[in-house]
Amino acid sequence: MPAIITDQIRVLNSSNFVSGISTSDNNYYVFIGLPNATEVSADWNTNTPYPIDSFDQYNDIYDTLISAKKITSNDVLKVIRKISWTSGIIYEMYRHDYSINRTAPQTGATSLYRSNFYIMNSDYRVYECIYNGAAPSNSGKGIISLEEPTHTDLQPRLESDGYIWKYLFSIKPSDIIKFDSVDYISVPANWKTNSAVADVRNAAVDGRIEVITIESVSSASYQYSGTKNNVPIKGDGQDGLASVTFVDGKPTTATVTNGGTGYTFSTLDLDSVVTGSGASFSVIIPPPGGHGADIDKELGANRVLIYSRIENSDVTNPDFPTGNQFARIGVIKNPLVNGTSNLLTASSASGVYGLRLTGAATTTMSVSVDGQVRQTIGVGSTAVGKIISYDPVTKILRYWQDRDLATDSSTGSKPTYGYRLNKFTGSPGTGGSVNVVVTTTTGTETVGIETTFTGVSTTVNSRTYYFGQTFNNGLAQPEIKKYSGEIIYVDNRPEVTRATNQREDIKIVLEFWSDATKH
Repeated sequence: MPAIITDQIRVLNSSNFVSGISTSDNNYYVFIGLPNATEVSADWNTNTPYPIDSFDQYNDIYDTLISAKKITSNDVLKVIRKISWTSGIIYEMYRHDYSINRTAPQTGATSLYRSNFYIMNSDYRVYECIYNGAAPSNSGKGIISLEEPTHTDLQPRLESDGYIWKYLFSIKPSDIIKFDSVDYISVPANWKTNSAVADVRNAAVDGRIEVITIESVSSASYQYSGTKNNVPIKGDGQDGLASVTFVDGKPTTATVTNGGTGYTFSTLDLDSVVTGSGASFSVIIPPPGGHGADIDKELGANRVLIYSRIENSDVTNPDFPTGNQFARIGVIKNPLVNGTSNLLTASSASGVYGLRLTGAATTTMSVSVDGQVRQTIGVGSTAVGKIISYDPVTKILRYWQDRDLATDSSTGSKPTYGYRLNKFTGSPGTGGSVNVVVTTTTGTETVGIETTFTGVSTTVNSRTYYFGQTFNNGLAQPEIKKYSGEIIYVDNRPEVTRATNQREDIKIVLEFWSDATKH
């Protein structure tokens, strides 16, 4: 049975996602991960691989997750494609009937949302093209745009170049900073209740006709010259009227003089006022509610941009270590607090392990990021981790453990310390020790786990340093329960090295497709 999933469900899904961010039932987090991408693939930074959508890959993502930051309702907006106005371009006009049977003339788009029927001007104002000069003389393709629209009129305005533009909204400076990107522009939040766009919304009239195009006059022959007024627009609406100008018995322009209301289909009833035949017209039906009533539906806002800023602070964001790299970002829905069945609600959370070290070398050793830290926990049993960062002031070493430490390598080599991925401990068994061996830039250093330390911060020289996670007996567990929640987005990227004096602005665009081949 032939069937489609419509564009409108895509718009609905994007709206539902944004709404879901604002509820207490769901918690979404942007995460960073994969500290050792070039070990995974030597050419990772020049030939970054696509993520693999599988349960096996999900486990690896959790294993290599460094930290995560909560997404709030202020961090998400629906976005549309960025189409910037440029002089000399033919823009497509709004039409209700773009389809596989009537493609958009410039782009060949088979739907309205894929055509270029709106623009953003240089002042970040967004306009919809109501009419682009389409006529039989240009085969309905329109004319080039020469005048940038700048008005904020509530009704469509005819510019000197023959275009009619409808002002829709202006992008707020704060939204430009957070949500503007190379390819997308943001749409105002909560359009139907947003007071900032109330004038545009309230000016919309359901079913009011704005434009009638002349499709063909090749065989037109009318017994009239000049302009015929009060030509009725018939259909299921009311009060629609137009004026039609004739030259040599052929219609040359059709202008709406009263758009009426309530039209979902209509016809220009020229036969009722003038004798002749041979011309064809298209009465352009506005979107439900009229132009400006529901921008999400009108412009096809089926994408959501998520913004997250990662910056370094001993107090607000101690969960994001510096000195290491990350090469993967993503979004997790509803992760749990480690060791519980409770939803994670913290503003940020760590996904790595930590050790509080003690010993003379802790203040002087130059720890090798991506090197190893090892502990003998018993006879023939060794715990091993990969170092993410080390702070000689707080003596906190952060590390992660993944399957590569306890599986055969790609060349078939056996894991050095066996197939069991042991955990570090403050209470080693017979033959074990609380000492750990740390890889440094010059070799290795043996230091100890400070098993007497418990807390979330330490004070050094009258300054308090926060860890972002709780240490018990010198060890800290990830705050995020591994393998909990749902990974809904993954993006592999060239490595980014985090430094104490920098911040990263992460922008993720989620697109809601209507067919099974895109997601």
